[in-house]
Amino acid sequence: MVKNQYLCDCNIIHREAVRDALAAMPSRATLQKLALIYKLLGNETRYQICFALNERELCVCDLANVLSMTKSSISHQLKILRDNHLVKARQAGKEVYCRLDDSHIQQILQLGIEHIKHLKEDSYGKN
Repeated sequence: MVKNQYLCDCNIIHREAVRDALAAMPSRATLQKLALIYKLLGNETRYQICFALNERELCVCDLANVLSMTKSSISHQLKILRDNHLVKARQAGKEVYCRLDDSHIQQILQLGIEHIKHLKEDSYGKN
């Protein structure tokens, strides 16, 4: 039988470590919002949209072309991203242009890529 490497064989509680971890823990409301952001980004199409918008503002037609999808499909995903403040949109005549909401979204994308590059190729995605 294989032993679980993440299971302690003791019953010791390190009070200072527990106290420090609790003090550093964000509020439940903040954790719920953070989980929602990552849940929203846990969709490959939305990631593609965000990476396309990371470079520059694009209209919905351009995004549809970049992702080889219909404008309707892109609009649906953009609504989800806009409703959750990950993307901003502006209208210019009949065109709708989108961009990332702020530099924090760019940082999230970049940190994710840096983390993946840091890992060994064969070690990523294993449970």
